[in-house]
Amino acid sequence: MKNLFLLILVTALLLGCNNDTIRNNNPYIPSYGFSYVINLNLNGGLTSPLNPVSITEPSGINMIVIKVSDSDYRAWNANCPNQTPSSCSRLIPNSTTAKCSCENYEYNLLTGVGNAQYTLIPYRVEVLSSNSIRVYN
Repeated sequence: MKNLFLLILVTALLLGCNNDTIRNNNPYIPSYGFSYVINLNLNGGLTSPLNPVSITEPSGINMIVIKVSDSDYRAWNANCPNQTPSSCSRLIPNSTTAKCSCENYEYNLLTGVGNAQYTLIPYRVEVLSSNSIRVYN
């Protein structure tokens, strides 16, 4: 009986794990670990909902950050996920979408989904206080 319970528990844990393979298997954009605190007082665009802001953190990682609500921010890699980074592969944010300047692929900044094979590469966001957030990978 004890072994059966353990088997059921292990099976439930394995089936409940989140598979992040689409994000991690993007052949065009490398995944680098970073952590960057954004002062919302210095980035005035992030004080208004649905106003995307392009930010380059000190190590050179480009991102688009958008405020959805006071407790919900989304952050994405700012390079088009369906091509190798180049001078024209930077996403151009506009309201709740971002467009690749090279191929005209368009992505939703709330979901990351677009009209191409790969989705936007999401970054994690933690609200630290009313005037700062941390974006990390």
